[in-house]
Formats: sequence, C-alpha cells, structure tokens
Amino acid sequence: MLVLLPPSETKHAGGSGAPLDLAALTAADELTATRAQLVDALVALADDLPASRAALGLSPAQDDEVERNAALRTAPTLPAIQRYTGVLYDALDVGTLTKVQRAKAGARLAVGSALFGVVRAGDPIPAYRLSAHSHLPGLPNLRAVWKPVLAPVLAATEGLVVDLRSGSYQALAPVPGAVTVDVVSERADGSRAVVSHFNKAHKGRVARLLVTSRAEPGDVTSLVALLRRGGFHVERARGSSALTLVVPA
Repeated sequence: MLVLLPPSETKHAGGSGAPLDLAALTAADELTATRAQLVDALVALADDLPASRAALGLSPAQDDEVERNAALRTAPTLPAIQRYTGVLYDALDVGTLTKVQRAKAGARLAVGSALFGVVRAGDPIPAYRLSAHSHLPGLPNLRAVWKPVLAPVLAATEGLVVDLRSGSYQALAPVPGAVTVDVVSERADGSRAVVSHFNKAHKGRVARLLVTSRAEPGDVTSLVALLRRGGFHVERARGSSALTLVVPA
C-alpha cells in the first residue's frame, strides 16, 4: 500500500543530512532530469527578489523563503516526513511512532511535491518554497511539467494507493484507481458541509492509522473496514474508490 500525502507550504528549517543529491531520491531514473530543471530554475530565480515574490506568491516578510531556494543545492537535508510541517503532519506525529511503525511509515508514506514530484518518507530533502500553483518564468505550468513524467511513475505503483493529496497536487499526476478521501462535517440536523482547513488534520489521522495498523488492506473494501475499526465514520458509494470521511461539525 502507498499513501500519498500532500506537502505543506511551511517546512522545518535546517537539518543534519548531506546536501541535496537528486540521484538519492525515489524514482531517480525517471524524475531526476525534471527535478534538476526545477531546482536550477528556483536557484536562478532567487537572484531576482521581486520576480521570486511574484512567481511564488510571497510577501516581503517571506523573503527568507527565497533565501532557502537560493541554497537548495548546498543546504542540509532532512527526511521528507520530518521536513514538512502543519496540521496534517502534527496529526501524523511521526515523532511518537515506534521503531517498527517508523519502518512501516518509510515503506508506506510518500509526499507529493511541486519541486520533486514525489518523495518517499525517508528521502533527504532541503527546505524549499514552491507550490503546485506557482509558475516559474520560462517554464510551462507545473502540471504540464510533471504530468508526462510523474503520472507513469505513480501509475506503476503496485498494490493499493490511498491518495490524500489536495486537488492541485493530484492534478500534477493523477493515479488511476487510487482511493481518495473527502472530509465533510455533519451538523446535528443532518446537514453537511465540506471541511476545508481541518480536513488536513483528519487526513493526518488516517495516515497515522495506516502506518500504525498491522493490517495490510489490499483493496477498497478492506481499507474501509480498517478505517471503521479505527473509529472513523467512512462512507463509500457502491463500486467507488472515492471515500467520504464524516466528522462532527
């Protein structure tokens, strides 16, 4: 089973790993050329502060993000699962996993990335700033950059794929047949609304269950059963791979 997580705009600084080695990342044979193109573009863009702000959607208060991009090839690295921050990663809480669970997280978790396409939990990466909506000067949009090379890599994944990425990252490379999860809140009167910000926290809890459980769900039916045993209210239309996670309003 592969669980695809969304990245976060915010990232932990620093690290203790050696500088970025694209050849050490997941799917290096297929993705290194595109990764190198984007890294080079971001490093070059960092020389022009106003252009970086415009391309990356940053304010002057976020100029440290441009400095991070300038140092992409020399900055220390962290395992990807430790690099990303935010409510999803708080809920996943990898720091409290046991040794066995960490190994399972390394085998099961991957993160969608506008810069690297996809990275496994243990892939060493530096801090950076680039989102799926960014448009780098001189390059097509990131969907056009990534889809031709990343989609075949993800489509070749064996076993069940649980795609928890947000829509903009799913668009970079859809995974045919993947299980998707939408989060809705249900009020006392039975009415429902789509959960926006806190859907990430609920997806983080789903991901944590999938790396702490001993079960090995091989299809949607067994995945739904596992989630329900884990205390989630999950709905699935007959024959569909799209799940709805229902939470209290």
